Amino acid sequence: MLDLTQDEWCEQMVADENAVIIDVRTPVEIADGYIPNALHMNIQNAGSFMAKTQELDKSKNFYIYCRIGGRSKQACMIMNSMGFQNTYNLMGGFENWQGEKTT
Repeated sequence: MLDLTQDEWCEQMVADENAVIIDVRTPVEIADGYIPNALHMNIQNAGSFMAKTQELDKSKNFYIYCRIGGRSKQACMIMNSMGFQNTYNLMGGFENWQGEKTT
């Protein structure tokens, strides 16, 4: 897991052909908007989160965010313990996101 600033996260993600964006916020939070093309995997629903995680391709690079960065860091740690090698946490989360948003 690597914590990245917004600029680092965007720069690395745009150049990464194997990038997968994961939003681990709740459905209520997602209703306020999200980063385009993000997979929605609510980490607060542990069973669903784990089931969806097991379906992911471990060879991909995962760019993970939440509202401010705490839950996404937790998601990165869980995924790393499951054998995912490349997880990137967006420090500051969606609350500080300045890039493109979908509502």
